[in-house]
Amino acid sequence: MASDKTSHRGLKICLGVSALFTLIFTTVIVTLIFTIFKPKDPIITIHPVDFENINQLSFASNVTLNVTLDVDIIIQNPNYASFKYHNSTAYVNYHDLVVSEVPIKAQFIPARSKINLTTSADFMVGKLIENPNFWLDFANGTLNFTSMATLPGKVTMLKIIKFNGTVNNRCDISVNISSKAVESKCLSKIKL
Repeated sequence: MASDKTSHRGLKICLGVSALFTLIFTTVIVTLIFTIFKPKDPIITIHPVDFENINQLSFASNVTLNVTLDVDIIIQNPNYASFKYHNSTAYVNYHDLVVSEVPIKAQFIPARSKINLTTSADFMVGKLIENPNFWLDFANGTLNFTSMATLPGKVTMLKIIKFNGTVNNRCDISVNISSKAVESKCLSKIKL
């Protein structure tokens, strides 16, 4: 009988320690998920390359001119998970009219790092100047554009856990005609 009580007592201690360990482990994992591993939105900035060197364009009444600008895109991943996205296209709008398509090649962005990529934006100047707002904005000295991109891909956490994710990006781009200065403000959201 004494050995039965001893074995029951040992079993109760083992179960108690196991339950306590499981509770502590679960608490730590849940805390990490809601703090450190909580997905943060990427930081995306865009910079036109050599925009200052574009010559003055003379506009005719029937323009079919396209202008290609090189664009540097910097993507900063503040997360503890890496992100690999597929080929995509960003669309540049001027008063809700698409005036440029920008190809974005597939890339791998490691956890807590930053990548630079260069692409080109082909502006359809003919569509741009046919817009009734163009000449007024041009005379005021500022052209405002909006770019939108969706980057679907895979999120990998700790090289084990993989799931689909999508980054939606919107940039407001302001071009000063006289100084040829370009200012962009981007807002990105990750959706898992």
